Parts: sequence; C-alpha cells; structure tokens
Amino acid sequence: MYTDLCTTEDRGDRVEQFARIGEKVIDRDRLYHVVDRILELRAAGVSQQEVAERLGTERSFISRLETLGEIHRGERLALVGFPIANKDELLSLAQEEGIEYTLILTDEERWRFVREKSGNELLNEVMQIIADVKTYDTVIFLGSDMRVRVVEALLDKKVVCIEIGRSPIKRDCEIDANKLRRLIRKIKACG
Repeated sequence: MYTDLCTTEDRGDRVEQFARIGEKVIDRDRLYHVVDRILELRAAGVSQQEVAERLGTERSFISRLETLGEIHRGERLALVGFPIANKDELLSLAQEEGIEYTLILTDEERWRFVREKSGNELLNEVMQIIADVKTYDTVIFLGSDMRVRVVEALLDKKVVCIEIGRSPIKRDCEIDANKLRRLIRKIKACG
C-alpha cells in the first residue's frame, strides 16, 4: 500500500514530500539528500565500503545505486571546438552520447572570451581549461590547423583532432554531426 501524505510546492510543481508505504512514512527529501551525499563521496574517491560505513548502509546498496544511475562506462570524454556554426546541435549530441566536458564556441563567442578579459584573467582561465581537459581520457578537438598542432602539443593524453580549416578561420564552421557521433561511438568502443 502506498499513500501520499503531504505535498509541498516546488517552483510551481506539485511535489509529494512524504509517502506511506505500509507502516513506514518515507521522507523524499531525506532520501534525495542521502543519495546526493553518496554520490558526492563516491565522486570524491571514497570507496563504496567506506561510504556504506559512514552512512550506515551496506556496500551492495551503494553499488546498486550507482548501477541504477549509470549512463555509460569507460573512457571519460571531452569535446572542445571553435569556431562552430552548429554549436547547439553539437552540445545536444554531446549530451546524448555522454560526453562529460564540452566547450564549444562560435566565432563571436571565442572573440568575446578573449576581449572581455584582462591578460591575467585570460591566462588564468585558459590554464584552468587546459587543466580541466587534461583530466579526461580522450579529448576530441575541432579547430584550425594551427590550433590542432597546439592542442596536440599541450595534451599528453589521447587527443583526436579534427581540422576544420586553415588558420586564421574568420567564420563559423559547420560540423557534420553524424560523422562526429560515429567518431565518439568508435572511441567509446575502443576504450
């Protein structure tokens, strides 16, 4: 038997906060908080066993919870590219394919990125982007011939570069989304 006991309003949506299951009253907010804490600890590198001990549950529960939420297994992929005409299409594709890091810019966005920062701010942000991207197993990079050479030199990890034109590129370039999807799937299959 399942019965809703109380509702709260959350951004206009009706959300059932409590539920009765037999003799038990379940607080959804508490469940969400515990699941969030489990995921935070696991993402920080804490073992399943230690998380289970900290939260008073069994390791097998932590494992099953991870399996329920798993999108994909294998290599961590990043997608970086500029200047891209079909940015929104590639961002959607990346999300569908489980790409964990994306930085796709149009020509206007890349120039704004450079112009709106002081030299120090720009250097710090570029260094942070490089540091972030280096944590991924494979980086797919879409850019000019000159940028491709720079990225290959900077990333000591596996990088797959797609040259989209000769430098300097002064316009947005259309990327074949189907070819990119096939490439992503091929990388995942080989990883």
